[in-house]
Amino acid sequence: MSFPFTINLNQYNGPLDLLYHLVKKDELDILHIPIATVLEQYLDHIAVLEWIDVNAAGDFLGLASTLVEIKSFEMLPGEEVIETELEDPRKELVEQLLAYKRFSDSATDLERRGRLWQQRYPRLANDLPPRPKNLAEEPIREVELWDLVSAFGRIMRESSPQSMHQVVYDDTPIAVHMKRIYNRLKAEERLSFRQLFEPGEHKSKLIGLFLAGLELVRHEHAEIRQDSLFGEIELRYRQGGKSLDFVNLKTEPAGTENGVST
Repeated sequence: MSFPFTINLNQYNGPLDLLYHLVKKDELDILHIPIATVLEQYLDHIAVLEWIDVNAAGDFLGLASTLVEIKSFEMLPGEEVIETELEDPRKELVEQLLAYKRFSDSATDLERRGRLWQQRYPRLANDLPPRPKNLAEEPIREVELWDLVSAFGRIMRESSPQSMHQVVYDDTPIAVHMKRIYNRLKAEERLSFRQLFEPGEHKSKLIGLFLAGLELVRHEHAEIRQDSLFGEIELRYRQGGKSLDFVNLKTEPAGTENGVST
C-alpha cells in the first residue's frame, strides 16, 4: 500500500505540532499564515493518517475544519466583514500557535540545560563521621600529603640500584619497620625524612619504611613537621599515643618489587 504523501517528523504530539512544523518549515510569519499553502499540505497529511490510524486522523480533523473556516473567512468581501462584525477565526488559532511556540521553545531550552548539567559533576556531600579531634591539632597539620609523596619520590630515585637487578620480595611485616622507627624516635626524638631510608635499599623495603612511618603518625606516636617552605621534612617523637602491640599488630608486608627497573 502506498500513500499519496509521506512526512518525516520528529514527533506526533497533536495537531499544533504538525501545523507549527509546516509554518516553521516554510519560514512563514506566524501572524500572517497563508492559509492556502498550509491547508493543502495539512490535508495531504490527513489523507496519509487516515490510512494509518482513524482515531489519530480524527484529532487532526478538528484543526483542519478551523483552517477551512479561516480560508472561508478570508474569501468574504471586506465591507461585508465589517458590517457583520464577524470574529476573526485566525485569532484563536494564532494564540494557540504562539502558546505552542512558547512551550516548544521552553522545552528546547530545558533540553539544552539538561545536556549542560550532564557535563557537570557536583561535589559530593561529606559522609565521613565527625573527627574526634580538632583538625588543627592533627599530627600532620603543617605538611601536605603531596609534600610527603614528592619527598618519598625523590628518595626512591636517589636510592635506585643499578639499571639491572634481581626482583626482590620483601616479607618484612610493616609492624617490624614500625618498631625500629619507633625505637629510633624514642631515643633521638626526631629524624629527618631521609634518615628513615638507607641508600641502596630495594624499593619494596623503602615502601615498607614509608608506610611504617605513616602508621606511626596514624597511631599518634609520631608527627610530621616542616619548619619552613621547601625545608626538610622531619618525623618527630610524640608522647601519649595509642597503645601499640608490635607483635600482634595487624599489618601486611610491603610486597614484591615488580619487574626489572631501568
